[in-house]
Amino acid sequence: MKKELRKSQTKILTHLEKEHKIVAKNHYRNMWMAIGMAAFGIPLGTAFGLGLGNMGLLGVGLPIGSAIGMAVGTAMDKKALADKLQIDFEIKA
Repeated sequence: MKKELRKSQTKILTHLEKEHKIVAKNHYRNMWMAIGMAAFGIPLGTAFGLGLGNMGLLGVGLPIGSAIGMAVGTAMDKKALADKLQIDFEIKA
């Protein structure tokens, strides 16, 4: 039952986002956290690893990228709230 409810909620939120540009609470933060880790974290970790000659430092960039992504996403969430395009709802895992 939980799985079906979450699936329905996700479908409704996807429709609201695509058709009306309305997003759920923390939508951009969660999305940009993953983007930050992929777009900023891995390249930064690679640069640290190559620069210091120890590729074991590859994982150091992931938390940095995550923090950058969360900062960008939080700013976008605040803008969506100010523009009244955010609903007070969040799907919990």
